[in-house]
Amino acid sequence: MSTIAFLFPGQGSQSVGMGKELAEMYPVARQTFDQADAALGFPLSELCFEGPEEKLKLTEITQPAILTVSVAAWRVLREKGIVPAFAAGHSLGEYSAHVAAGTLSFEDAVRTVRHRGRYMQEAVPVGEGAMAAILGMPLEELSKVCAEAAQGEVCSPANINSPEQIVISGNARAVERAAELARQRGAKRAILLPVSAPFHCSLLEPAQEKMAHDLAQLQFHAMQIPVACNVDAQLVDTPDAARDALIRQVTGAVRWEPCMRLLIAQGVATFAEVGPGKVLCGLLRQIDRSKTCLNAEDEASLQKTIRHLSAAKTGAA
Repeated sequence: MSTIAFLFPGQGSQSVGMGKELAEMYPVARQTFDQADAALGFPLSELCFEGPEEKLKLTEITQPAILTVSVAAWRVLREKGIVPAFAAGHSLGEYSAHVAAGTLSFEDAVRTVRHRGRYMQEAVPVGEGAMAAILGMPLEELSKVCAEAAQGEVCSPANINSPEQIVISGNARAVERAAELARQRGAKRAILLPVSAPFHCSLLEPAQEKMAHDLAQLQFHAMQIPVACNVDAQLVDTPDAARDALIRQVTGAVRWEPCMRLLIAQGVATFAEVGPGKVLCGLLRQIDRSKTCLNAEDEASLQKTIRHLSAAKTGAA
């Protein structure tokens, strides 16, 4: 039987209508949305199911919305007897991974990521920060480009997503200079991203301090499975290590490609992206095409994943 890891998506994977079909078909999914609405004190489920898109795109709404859809899909898989050996989540998705690992209660996680979204938004005035996706430039070269372009401002790799894609973050002018310099030095493409804040760089230090305070108040439980943490690309399996990694990831880079290589080295051959979108499956294809990546976001994809994983469990696949 192949070793399975669940992957949980981060911001950018949201879309109006996400989770609606699962909530209509599975009581445990409906219950998840009801829990989120109660924990937050407003109808998050309506925003997921009906929009409007403008509101769903607000960071402090997006983060709890994606977490809720991801946890709803995970709970359906768990009811069907699909249990992973490992979990990982991209940025915000690391909170979903910790709900799946039993580290955090769902209610605590959904409230915490709403605050996380707000703190990140407030840390840098709109327009002062930026992010850009750089395609086709190795990390070592791009790190030099960032250092050169900074000119006393902040500019650094923020998401090390795959061998082909790294996102940089920092002060808007510095990121623009770095994008231009990357193009001149042979990057295939450099695309400024439509984001509301410069995530995963030192400009978010005020947000990290607030998250450290919030996370210190929460109860972290014994973990049922290890989680590959973004900031170190190492497995965490204790509550204290989990809390520390979640604090540091606010300003630290998301080391996604190293996380995936770590899980592959642990013997994971089958990955399931649990929650909205297929971004992480796309990145995995760029990292290692020999591995299987399924997804679970609606009834069709869920059934396909359950069939595949059930067959794998019995040795038929």
